Amino acid sequence: MKWKLTVRYLFSVLSIVFIVVFVNMVLLFGILYYQQTKGNDNFSAETGENFTRQFSRYLSIENGQPVISDEGVQALKTFGGWLQLLDQNGQVVNAALSPEDAPTHYSPVELVHIYKYMDDQLTTYYVGQFKDYSYLVGVPDSPDQRLFFMFNSSKFLSYVSKAFVAITIADLIIAGLVGLLFSSIITRPVSYMINRISQLKERNFSIQKMKRQGIFKPVFSNLNSVSETLQAHEEERMKLEKMREEWISNVSHDLKTPLASIQGFAELLREQDVTESERVDYAEVIERKSIYMKELLDDFNLTMRLRNQEMPLHREDTRLESFVRELIIDVLNDPKYCDTAISFSSDAPDLRWSIDRHLMKRAVLNFINNAIIHNDKDIQITVSVSNSGITIEDDGKGIARHDMDQIFNRYYRGTNTENILGTGLGLAISRDIIKAHGGSIILTSEIGMGTKVEIRIEE
Repeated sequence: MKWKLTVRYLFSVLSIVFIVVFVNMVLLFGILYYQQTKGNDNFSAETGENFTRQFSRYLSIENGQPVISDEGVQALKTFGGWLQLLDQNGQVVNAALSPEDAPTHYSPVELVHIYKYMDDQLTTYYVGQFKDYSYLVGVPDSPDQRLFFMFNSSKFLSYVSKAFVAITIADLIIAGLVGLLFSSIITRPVSYMINRISQLKERNFSIQKMKRQGIFKPVFSNLNSVSETLQAHEEERMKLEKMREEWISNVSHDLKTPLASIQGFAELLREQDVTESERVDYAEVIERKSIYMKELLDDFNLTMRLRNQEMPLHREDTRLESFVRELIIDVLNDPKYCDTAISFSSDAPDLRWSIDRHLMKRAVLNFINNAIIHNDKDIQITVSVSNSGITIEDDGKGIARHDMDQIFNRYYRGTNTENILGTGLGLAISRDIIKAHGGSIILTSEIGMGTKVEIRIEE
C-alpha cells in the first residue's frame, strides 16, 4: 500500500512538471513568433526601425526632387535623429538636421558597414525606401542595439527540439528525486493511517504511536481517541453481553425451581386420595411460587428498562423528611416487620428533592428490606435524613470486602445470603433508580460491625 501511494504521488508530480515545461516552451515560442510578426507595432512603437519605416509618410516629390515636410522635421527633432535622402548612386540629394561633418556620398560597402556597426560617433543608422530614393535615419546614442546572427533553420529546430527534450528530462529527474523524497515523507503517515483504520475495522483497538507525525499529528491523536472510545464501547458491549447471558442463565434457573414446584404440586392435586387440608397446602405453594415468578419477571422488566434508560421518571418536588418518615411507618405497619427495631431521625426538615416518588420508595425499601432479611431478628436499623441525603445504617453481620464490588450486580448473592429468598435484583434496581435520578450510592461495611448505605442526589 505504501509503495502504491508513493508511485501515484510521484507520477502526479512528474506529470505536473512535464505539463509546466511544455506549456512554458509553447508560451516562449509563441511570444517570440508574435513579436517577430506583429509585435513591433505593439511593443516597440518608438524604436528606430519602426520610426524609419513610417517616416516615408513625411516625404514627397516636388519638381522631381524628394522633399521633407515640416511635420517630418518636427518628428525627427522629437525622436532625436536626423535624415539624409540618397539617390540610386548613393549621393545625398536632401537632408534634415544632419551634422555638418556627415558624408555627402555613401558607397554600398559604407552603407552596409554603418548599418551593421554604427560609425565612430556611435550613431545608429536605419535605412528606409521612398520610391526611387533611399534615406538614412541617424540616431546618436540610440537606446536601441542591433545584433546580427546567422543560423540554419533546420539545425535551429533540431537544436530547439533537443534542448526541449534535455530540459524536460532534467526537470523530470529533479522533480522525481524531490517528489520521491517528499512522497516517502507524506505517504508514510498516510499509509499508517490506512493501516490503522483497517485495524479498527478488524476490532484491533490498541493505542499506537508514530514517531514522526508531522502535519498529521491531530489525525493520529483523533485515531487514538477513536481507538480508546471504541475500546471502551467494546468492553462495555462485552460486559453487557456477559451480563445478558448471566441474566438469561439466572432467570432461567430461578424460573425452573418454582415452575418445577408448581408442576409437582399441580400433579399432586390430581390425585384422588389427597385430603382437603393437603389440597389447600398445595394450592398455597402454587400461589406463592406464582407470585414469586411474577415478582421475578417484574423486577427483570424493571431493571432492563432502567438499564436501557427506557423508564420515564415522573418527578415531583418532595420534602424528603416526610417522605422517608411515611416510608418507615409503612414498613413498621407490615406484619412481617412489626417486631423490627427501626429508628428515624432528621436534621434537614426543609430538604427537598425532585424525585419519582414511586421509584425512590422502591429503592429505599430495597435497602431497608435487604438489611432486615440478611441479618438476625435483633438487628438495629437507623434511617436518617441530612442535608447530604438519606442514610440507612444497621449493626448486623456486615458485608465481606470481596463482596463489596459486586453487591450491586444483578443476581449476585453475598457469602452470607444462603437460603435467603428474593429475586436477586433488588440492590441492582435500587442502584439503577438512584443513577437515573442523577445520584450516587456510597456503601461502607465491615464484617460483624454492620453496613451503612448513603444515598446522594445532586440538585
